[in-house]
Amino acid sequence: VKSTSLGLNMSIQLFPFQPKPQNAITIAVSSRVLFNMEKEQQIFEQQGMEEYIKYQVAHETESFSPGPAFSFVKALEAVNAQLRELYPESEELFDVVLITNNHANVGLRLINTINHYQLVIERFCMTGGNSSIGYLKAYHTNLYLSADPDKVHEALEAGIAAATMFTPDKMTEVSETQLRVAFDGDAVLFSDESEQIYKAHGLDKFFEHEKAHENKPLDHGPLKGFLEVLGKLQKKFYAKGHRMDCPIRTYLVTARSAASSGARALKTLRSWGLEIDEALFLAGAPKGPMLEKIRPHIFFDDQMFHVEGAAEMGTVACHVPYGVAQRIVRKGGKETSPVVK
Repeated sequence: VKSTSLGLNMSIQLFPFQPKPQNAITIAVSSRVLFNMEKEQQIFEQQGMEEYIKYQVAHETESFSPGPAFSFVKALEAVNAQLRELYPESEELFDVVLITNNHANVGLRLINTINHYQLVIERFCMTGGNSSIGYLKAYHTNLYLSADPDKVHEALEAGIAAATMFTPDKMTEVSETQLRVAFDGDAVLFSDESEQIYKAHGLDKFFEHEKAHENKPLDHGPLKGFLEVLGKLQKKFYAKGHRMDCPIRTYLVTARSAASSGARALKTLRSWGLEIDEALFLAGAPKGPMLEKIRPHIFFDDQMFHVEGAAEMGTVACHVPYGVAQRIVRKGGKETSPVVK
């Protein structure tokens, strides 16, 4: 029996019922973000598939250590526990699906690790190297997290909210009772319309454009839908009198300036019928220090230098490769997706 942030006592079932995919908020995670599989990935890259499978089978009784998505998944489970207490019959819950291109022979080690940590993950897709897009669509996926930027790009092209997750050098301690999700605005929640103006014409033209279009809502970005489902769940807690101690909290962390370009962002959210709990307009200042104070389980941004800055300060950050700024680093004259170590 655990006490939650709502002050409720509940018994967490070992095998709670699974909601139907069409009713659930489906979060698909790859095995490489849920668990730390760096050593195994090196074996695969250096020695090939057969040696990789042999190693996994030989070590299948050894649990993987947690990866960058682990705390996020645990927070989803904590929210589910509180939703079940307030709405026992509802299937409007987070449903975590493990998506991996691993061979099925590796499945036993993954299952053993999930059981070791008592994670509530009943749905697996082990695709044996094939594309996972069809499975993501079949599960009505609301968010897909992977360590592979190519798979993330493929998912975004298919209209699925997705992001590449990186492992910070140090992991900031995060809440076990409140899910905290932080979003950048442009090219994440919103389209990259305004960012295109900034990239093409500079800051002054950007401010002019935003002022002239202040009352015209921005088009939606790739993660608008995920914010929508979070807001829908928040309203279920509000309806039971838990606005002030809601176990879901959302943040807008943007490089926009409040006075010169913040109004359009807030008016866009309002036009969509969405609320954001906290909005931080940083006017170009680094996001890492603010995120260190927020301590989100996950942060989404379209620009790698913000992702890197967040990761350097211990935040689990995800790159959304969408819009005009998705490739900003050049190596040997070629565009490339940078890697956070």
